[in-house]
Amino acid sequence: MARVVVIGGGFGGLASAARLSKLGHDVVLVERLPHLGGALGTLERDGFAWDTGPTSTLLPAVVRDLFRKSGRPLEREVDLVPQEVVRVHHFEDATSVALPGGSRAAQLRAVDELGPGLGAEWCAYVAAFADEWGTVRRAYLERPWHADLADRETNALLFTRETLAKRMKRRLRDGRLRQLAAHPFEIDGHDPRNVPAWLGTTAYLEQNFGVWTVPGGMAALSRVLADRMTTRKVSVLTETEVLDIVVRRGRAVAVSTTTSELDTDVVVCAVDPRRLPSLAPFVERTMPAIPPTVCHLGLEGDVPDLAPETVWHGDPTLVVRTGGRAPDGGHAWSVLGRGMLSEDIVDALARKGVDVRRRVVSRVDRSPREQVELWGGSPLGVLWQGRSTLKRRLGPGTPIGGVYAAGAHAAPGSGLPYVGLSAALVAQEVGPA
Repeated sequence: MARVVVIGGGFGGLASAARLSKLGHDVVLVERLPHLGGALGTLERDGFAWDTGPTSTLLPAVVRDLFRKSGRPLEREVDLVPQEVVRVHHFEDATSVALPGGSRAAQLRAVDELGPGLGAEWCAYVAAFADEWGTVRRAYLERPWHADLADRETNALLFTRETLAKRMKRRLRDGRLRQLAAHPFEIDGHDPRNVPAWLGTTAYLEQNFGVWTVPGGMAALSRVLADRMTTRKVSVLTETEVLDIVVRRGRAVAVSTTTSELDTDVVVCAVDPRRLPSLAPFVERTMPAIPPTVCHLGLEGDVPDLAPETVWHGDPTLVVRTGGRAPDGGHAWSVLGRGMLSEDIVDALARKGVDVRRRVVSRVDRSPREQVELWGGSPLGVLWQGRSTLKRRLGPGTPIGGVYAAGAHAAPGSGLPYVGLSAALVAQEVGPA
């Protein structure tokens, strides 16, 4: 049995702690905030409640595997249900498309309404990622990858010179289809010219496996995992800041906090490694992906009936997510803004044709900086700066013996599937007690 200290109580830290404790290790979880969950949480104000992190997830099998291998199955804890429409896209030429999930035929019909033949063009673009997804899933996401041990095909794919922007330009002639493909990356702050083409597998996953959500808010997942810490006998230290990892002879021996020094055999860094002086030099050439501006709105009365996620493309790009909880007769929306926001975000939304200014009874604004300061780092992980980003970030291993990395900063992107898989990789590397 190894003594394991997990730094960070977000989804990546909770998933790592749950898996490692199930493998028989003595686990301590350290979190700087008073509560667990990190960005996968809930903000409550005036009777309204909003998800502060993702409002849906791809690949529900990742979450189900985590719950099954750390205790009770997911279905006995939380309802995870498919969302019929991935998102509705409104384009600057006044056209729009409601993109369904989990069905090639449904996407073909929907996109074809933008113009004859566009549905087939979109589906051909998505289908081309099938083989790439198979390779990435087997050789990179589901088992620890080591450049010197991986086969030539895998390394050639991961380090391709082809960017997502080049792939879209070559395969998608219509600019609106390119906006469909680029949106998941651009809203997270990435430039498609710096994103490897294989990450376009996001479109493949949406079409083939759909998008899933938890009624009442995705934060239910973190609450159940927090309860599982007790079941798995994980020692949890909240309101405890980690100062650094204590390293002797190239190996971690302790974790220094504001209250004590925790002896350890293994450390899992599930926060931005820039926060830890011992790890910061190894990631100095990376940058965080900065979150968009967010405005949580509590509304009352009649408002437009929007899909769970609606996008208005342009500069700025605005996204409305409607899945929050509200009192009777109310609505809880979250508005995200990315780009040149030269006016109040609710005014900008009104210019897009959705004017709810007179319906606002509660409002919470969070700038990108406020979000990063609140969570101690960006929940969106590492900014893509070309193919070299893969080698510049950490995870699942690190150059320090006994230290591993999980979470968004140790994964190819944000979102529960990548973060959950990063924790599974750490569990494989550490192994059973």
